[in-house]
Amino acid sequence: MTGDFIHVAVAAIVNDKNQVLIAKRPDHVHQGGLWEFPGGKLEAEETVEQALAREIKEELDILIRDPEPLIKIEHHYADKSVVLDVWLIKDYLSEPVGKEGQPVKWKNISELNKADFPEANKTIVMALQLPDLYMITGKFNSNNDFKIKLKKSLLNGNRIVQLRCKDIQDPTRYLELAKIAKSICDEYDSRLLLNTTADDFNQSDADGLHLSSRAIFEYKKRPIHNNKILSVSCHNKMEMKQAELLEADIILLSPVKETSSHPGVNGIGWERFSHLARKSSCPVYALGGMNISDRDISKKSGAQGVAAISSLWAYEK
Repeated sequence: MTGDFIHVAVAAIVNDKNQVLIAKRPDHVHQGGLWEFPGGKLEAEETVEQALAREIKEELDILIRDPEPLIKIEHHYADKSVVLDVWLIKDYLSEPVGKEGQPVKWKNISELNKADFPEANKTIVMALQLPDLYMITGKFNSNNDFKIKLKKSLLNGNRIVQLRCKDIQDPTRYLELAKIAKSICDEYDSRLLLNTTADDFNQSDADGLHLSSRAIFEYKKRPIHNNKILSVSCHNKMEMKQAELLEADIILLSPVKETSSHPGVNGIGWERFSHLARKSSCPVYALGGMNISDRDISKKSGAQGVAAISSLWAYEK
């Protein structure tokens, strides 16, 4: 237990085909009939890693090795509150079987449907489907220069892109650029998020919308369809509460460090970031002075990964 929460160790077991193992809950239990990620409650004096190894051995008859933290979720049901301590497992011995009679199967991560899972598991689905790098576009001189830099950035492995163009005030021109970006992102199997208004976003075929910390207060409910990604910027607890109200799928929490774009503004640091990120109901990326080398510490601090412009966008050196 963590306070009044039930502390649960959860395993996201992924094979070399990028499939994750899921198990079906018995019909007679809480949230019965839905699929879930295997795991169970911590016993007295047990660490999360110990509980994870024990539960997976008992449920699936496999030995797990080198688990990595994926996400930690606090969730409130009508009758109870849970903390899901979710770990990514890519190294295991033997082939999993449902030792307790539960149906189990491998499912392509890209085909996971949040509707098939209990409410608290839906954030795990999103965390599995998101990369650990979130690229925000930077400067470019022309449409052709934009194409070159975007393709170069995607060749480096970036799989989620926020189209941020502060210098473009004309919505028509922005949407023209979004159309170019969408075509390139599709070619590289990357998802495109537009940093614009919900009205302009709805005129596009982009994969998601990004809203600034100021813009999120212009809406009283989620402004886009559930089959699209809603990304938002936050700097504090109040803004994160608004993000939760809008049912955001991603939070960019900043600034972790001082940035060149806001010199003299102190970052919140990793300790404060961790405190806020672990209270989030959705995956959180660390933003502000981030480099690719910050991925590990960001994950240890409860992040999905890092978001950045300068270290990910293909500037000409």
